[in-house]
Order: sequence, then C-alpha cells, then structure tokens
Amino acid sequence: MPRKVIITCAVTGSVHTPSMSPNLPVTPEQIAEQAIAAAEAGAAILHLHARDPADGRPSPDPEVFHRFLPRIKQTSDAVVNITTGGGQNMSVEERMAAALSAAPEMCSLNMGSMNFGLFPILERMQDFQYDWEKPFLESTRDFIFKNTFQDIETALFRLGEERGVRFEFECYDVGHLYNLKHFVDRGLVKPPFFIQFVLGILGGIGPDPENLTHMKRIADKLFGADYEFSVLGAGRHQMPLASTALALGGNVRVGLEDNLTIAPRELAVDNAQQVRKIRRIVEELSLEVATPAEARARLDLKGGDQVAF
Repeated sequence: MPRKVIITCAVTGSVHTPSMSPNLPVTPEQIAEQAIAAAEAGAAILHLHARDPADGRPSPDPEVFHRFLPRIKQTSDAVVNITTGGGQNMSVEERMAAALSAAPEMCSLNMGSMNFGLFPILERMQDFQYDWEKPFLESTRDFIFKNTFQDIETALFRLGEERGVRFEFECYDVGHLYNLKHFVDRGLVKPPFFIQFVLGILGGIGPDPENLTHMKRIADKLFGADYEFSVLGAGRHQMPLASTALALGGNVRVGLEDNLTIAPRELAVDNAQQVRKIRRIVEELSLEVATPAEARARLDLKGGDQVAF
C-alpha cells in the first residue's frame, strides 16, 4: 500500500501582515472560507490563528475564533488545530485563551524560547496599509518568543491532561527536540508524537536540506518509532523542503502563514492553491493523501465528535 501523507494547512498565522498580500485571510469569514477550501483540496489538519477583522493584526480573542470555528466544523471533517503560539507580545494566558475555550483535537505547542526575527522584511517593503504593521515588524529586532519549561508544562496540563488535546510540537531547532524528550522522560507527553520541524525562521535552524536530515536523525535517536514528523519550510523554502520531507518519509505543512507565494514572485491566490500543489507532488511520488479520519487514527486524536464548538 502507498504511504499516506498528512497535509497540514496553516491558514493565516501571525507573521505576515495584510500589506504583504491581498489574499491573506483576515476576517473570520475569510479564514473560514479559505480553511474549508484547503480541507476540500486535501488538508487533513487546519492550523488556525485569528486576526482582528478591523485591521488584520493577530488576535488572541476567543470570541473572534468562535466566529469561524463552528462554520469550519459544520462544513468540514478536517482536524482543527488551534495555535498556542499566538502572536508577538501576547501573554501566555492570551495565547492559550482560545484553545482553552474551544478544547480542540489539536493545538500547536512551541518547544523553546528563541529569537524570532521578522525585521528583514522591512528591506523589501515601503508602504503599509495599517499603522501597526511597520512597528510590529521592526520590534522583532528586540523580541524573544517566550516558551519556557513552565509555559510548556502549563499547556501540557491545562490543554492536554484537562481537555484531551493532542499537540503539534513545533521544533525550530535541534535543542527543541531535546526539550520535548525531557517532557517525554517525565511522562508528561505520551506517544504518538506529532513533531513539526520548522526551518527558515531567523533565530531558528536554517532552511538547508542538511539541517532537515539532521533534525530527523536526532528525532529518530530520541523517539524511535514513537513519532511522526512534518516539515514547515518558511517562505520560498516551503515546497522544496516539503518535497524533501516526502522523500524522507514525512508529512508536510503548507499555507499562507508560512509562505505567501505559489511560485517565485507570484502570490498564492489562497491556501487551497498551495494544498493542491503539494498534493500533486505527493501523488506524483506515488504516495497518497491521508484523510482526516486516517490522521486522527495515526495521531490518536479524540475525534471531532468530542469537540463542542
């Protein structure tokens, strides 16, 4: 039987700003529409952030999430994965608020504190639609994305133990894999683990294929057969690193959170376009795309019928 690949689509995120692409979904209606279309195109998991519908800035407000979550659940069988990474300058409590309110099947969980530099984007952009965008990008020169051991423990307990949430463990560098191993050794994380290798963020591991193979080699050593991995390549590295992940036996993540283009200097029209592209690559490699039900079984998720939103 051909191997089945889990496609995750990260629909809007908190990295890009509205001025970077008119196709970035901002309002709850746009987020819902693009998420549903991505699921129809083949995404088994939808990784979701929210934005203030008035100006597109990242929002932790559970009320905004609940303006699109029910529609996605009613229209699609895809696994809903709510961020706990949130956005710059959000407190840990704000970052977890929507996930605590919704208790989804999955949440993202970042596995270490790090520099997270977006300011080089300013070298390529002059004009901004909203006043908040330029200061938001500039402030990342002096910004640490905080994910302490205490932060991680809190999420594992309040979301994992109390609400039955499973995690997309986002690992931006090799040390994050060892942080995850620490929680595994303490019995706070149980297999199967779903690890997202994140390459290409300034402050994390670089987007080199050698780094991807190194991340996999260390994860194999630490976790053996207890984990599945997926790969997120930032920006123009999205499709090349996703293709490499497929060759290494992994799963893939695409979406406008991670990359706004579909080809060099060509903006993606929506998230579904990226999902269709990676799906073609999957199928041309004689692999198959996993359904949401297959993803749930492999990742030991509680099931959409256990989610109340």
